[in-house]
Amino acid sequence: MVSEAIFDTINRLLAPHVQEGRLINENEVYFCISPSTVKEDCINVYENIECVLVDLFANDTTPINNKLTVYYTFAVRSSNTIVTLYSKLENDGSAMLDSIALEVPAASLYEREIHDMYGIDFKGCPDSRELVHHGNFPQNVHPLKRDFKVNKHLPFQHRDLEFSNISGKGVFEVPVGPVHAGIIEPGHFRFSVAGEPIINLEAKLYYVHRGLEKLCENQHYMKALLFSERISGDETFTNSLAFCHAIEKLNGITYIPERAAYSRVIFAELERICGHLGDISGLCVDTAYIFPSGQLGMMRRWIQLLNEQLTGSRFLRNTNKPGGLRRDFIRNNEKIILECINKLDKEFRETVAIIKNNGMFIDRVEHTGILANSIAADLNVVGPAGRASGLKTDVRKEFPYDAYSKLKFNIPEHGNCDVNCRMNVKIEEVMESINIIKQALGKMPEEGLVHVDIGELKPYSYGFGMTESPRGENIHFVMTGENNTIFRYKVRTPSFCNWPALCHAVNTNTLTDFPLINKSFNLSYAGNDL
Repeated sequence: MVSEAIFDTINRLLAPHVQEGRLINENEVYFCISPSTVKEDCINVYENIECVLVDLFANDTTPINNKLTVYYTFAVRSSNTIVTLYSKLENDGSAMLDSIALEVPAASLYEREIHDMYGIDFKGCPDSRELVHHGNFPQNVHPLKRDFKVNKHLPFQHRDLEFSNISGKGVFEVPVGPVHAGIIEPGHFRFSVAGEPIINLEAKLYYVHRGLEKLCENQHYMKALLFSERISGDETFTNSLAFCHAIEKLNGITYIPERAAYSRVIFAELERICGHLGDISGLCVDTAYIFPSGQLGMMRRWIQLLNEQLTGSRFLRNTNKPGGLRRDFIRNNEKIILECINKLDKEFRETVAIIKNNGMFIDRVEHTGILANSIAADLNVVGPAGRASGLKTDVRKEFPYDAYSKLKFNIPEHGNCDVNCRMNVKIEEVMESINIIKQALGKMPEEGLVHVDIGELKPYSYGFGMTESPRGENIHFVMTGENNTIFRYKVRTPSFCNWPALCHAVNTNTLTDFPLINKSFNLSYAGNDL
């Protein structure tokens, strides 16, 4: 087994420092290491194993061992294996670890998040500013510690937000937001410009932070499922699916009924189509190309109406449950789905041809918002944004789930790294999704269950659930508590990875390019802010 070989390799690599090692849930490798060697061991794994940092989070395990635990999670994508190094710290207010952000750039935001939520310091961190908290939040209050109560009333404070000081002759700042024109979530953008070109952008987010991970503490896992569906409205199904995968792992369920597996694929691809149609339509709006925008909006509406007809929800809420689906939503609706998909296929191809034959539109999106491959790799940019910069990664292929391993499909990839490439990846993914849905309908057994029962969950067991959301790699960590409750629920959506990439992609472009570049990523504020 490949995961066993990786376990043995890392065990030898870290031999002097390993306090405990485990291989669980078939492909999850865990090593407990000393706080004093965290940086050395993480860099050792990062540089000697073909892997990327995909998550970094903390857990207040005081009820278990009176410690704070920090997890460094790496994905060995070529071998379908998740590697986690974790370290236990004293929960006495002095917890500190060495930062790995200079060697592993993707770690920077994670370290800042952990400091805000748990009070753990990272020595040598290149950027120690607050991430989640704003200037009105009390200092030295850390909401994800176990002694913090959800209904606690906090005093209002005032601190100015900190931004990088970019100075020079002719350099000035342009603040945008957090309130924007149109129907959009809040986020503050601070541009530094030298004349027309943008030379720096900082995004201050977390205006829609709801404390979702905290709200799930001590809740029954079926109630936490409802929270997972509300992380980000346009990723309802994929987030609930990742949560379900984690719960199924913890119950020892490796396969769900075939009919449920194919149904999940169909709904996941309908959600992907809906998201991509909205994104491509938005690009047309931002270039004042109204006709194809209207056509794509109409097609998106078709999919939303189909979702509502099948499940009662345009956003596919209350469809998933651990062990499969809530009921057989596809039965007797196969013909309706196929008719809608065939109509979409024809209309979409015709609209794409119109878009690509408009030279003015193509001139506007080509060479705009370039995200270099090296920067994308350093930041672990995922999904269409990563694939448009030459990073061919997709959970459906590397960590196949449900029925994806039984289906044939391609992963679109482009290398020019601009808005046009991100658009083309999404165009090609819509066509692939149509193909996947047709295959799933053809291969799905006509009869069969769509759910298996979930038994009692073992307290303090843990594991990861993964999906490929419309925006990219989506990772959920679940640790159970007593009586089928949630002890820790950690959500890392693709938007968390990709927001820093947007800030790099706008450099050397003009302010008038920003809406177009922003829409080509179309990241979720709520999915990032949680």
